[in-house]
Amino acid sequence: MKLSRLWQPRRGLFWVMVAFNGLSSLGAWALRSLPLEGAVFAVVALLSLMNCAGGLLAAWRLVTEPPAASG
Repeated sequence: MKLSRLWQPRRGLFWVMVAFNGLSSLGAWALRSLPLEGAVFAVVALLSLMNCAGGLLAAWRLVTEPPAASG
């Protein structure tokens, strides 16, 4: 398992990981910066956690799968 396999911009899974992590960061910023009420806070927090889990899963798949054949 090599961490250098995370950088695979030619694979769609790489961009899915980037998008999930970006959305998770945006949700974390909203939770810290905006005055959100109870239900809205819970929804944003849940979506941020789901995005974080999706990004981690995509990263795990990129690291553990064999690299795509170049050609």
